[in-house]
Amino acid sequence: MDSFTRLVTAGPLFFVSAWLLMIFAGIVGSDLGIRPFGYLTSMVATIGLWLVVAPAIGAVTQPGRGKKPPPRG
Repeated sequence: MDSFTRLVTAGPLFFVSAWLLMIFAGIVGSDLGIRPFGYLTSMVATIGLWLVVAPAIGAVTQPGRGKKPPPRG
């Protein structure tokens, strides 16, 4: 049930993340030399960021994966 609740909360977090990206791009756009962009472009960028970051987070948070078994002795 824990993975289901994580999936349900990821939906709204996606839209909030896209909205925050749009807001902050508008705030720091002139400092970074980029033009502010709209919500749809922000959603596409957020999808790209999530596709890159999600596997890394999954690899880091998996308990026991990649660990060597304790030595016998």
